[in-house]
Amino acid sequence: MQELLGKYLNYLLIERGVAENTLEAYGRDLLRFASILREKGFTDIKQVMPEVVIEYLVQIKNEGLSANSINRSMAAIRGFYKYLLREKIIEETPLANIELAKVWMRLPDTISKEEMNLILAQPGVETAATLRNSAMLELLYATGIRVSELIGLKMNSINWQVGFLVVMGKGSKERIVPIGKTAYDCTKLYVERSRPQLMQGKSTDVLFLNRFGGKFTRQGFWKILVGYAKKSGLQKKVHPHTFRHSFASHLLEGGADLRTVQVMLGHADISTTQI
Repeated sequence: MQELLGKYLNYLLIERGVAENTLEAYGRDLLRFASILREKGFTDIKQVMPEVVIEYLVQIKNEGLSANSINRSMAAIRGFYKYLLREKIIEETPLANIELAKVWMRLPDTISKEEMNLILAQPGVETAATLRNSAMLELLYATGIRVSELIGLKMNSINWQVGFLVVMGKGSKERIVPIGKTAYDCTKLYVERSRPQLMQGKSTDVLFLNRFGGKFTRQGFWKILVGYAKKSGLQKKVHPHTFRHSFASHLLEGGADLRTVQVMLGHADISTTQI
């Protein structure tokens, strides 16, 4: 891989006439990329899959690199793979569908898994209200749905047998989103124990009920979420979209396919959407 990098940098210098500063920056970015690939056990450039590139981008983001530096690194890697395609060293590039990365790294509104767990641990399950709050937070993080979608859920929005949500998103587009076991168990417990109390004898098919037995407003849920974020001791500003951004970011960190994340978020074109 080092030999290929050397050839590519010579190509940029001699054939493309790239400025010395740019060449040095690209060289540093590509050497860092190659070093991380070696650490992960990759010896052949053809073995590198899109998930590996995403993991690399997430890693350098977590190291504190600015959005501009990350985008420059992305440009360096993309250029390197274009060169490899042109020289017929590879037949396809793992960056073909990674348009998201350039947009994604500009999103400051994410928290780590550890920080997310701190918030999720705050409500508890002692009362009807706290169990409901736990279920709402768990479901929001586990599915990445919008707050408007969360408060709009009906009793028949969840398929309990299979474990997925049927969500009505923007433009009345319906999508199916799987629910993780923790969120599933918590929501089921809420439905069995808390919801009957919160209904106050009323008849409604709304899944999550406020203290009056009615549907939540976005502002009402926002206050609950922000309250738990402060209680957790986090210094960052956290709001409902933080959960959505973090859901997608954590999926990508885990190697999820970009198309899968796109579908789960309900996006038509993930490369042009600021989630």
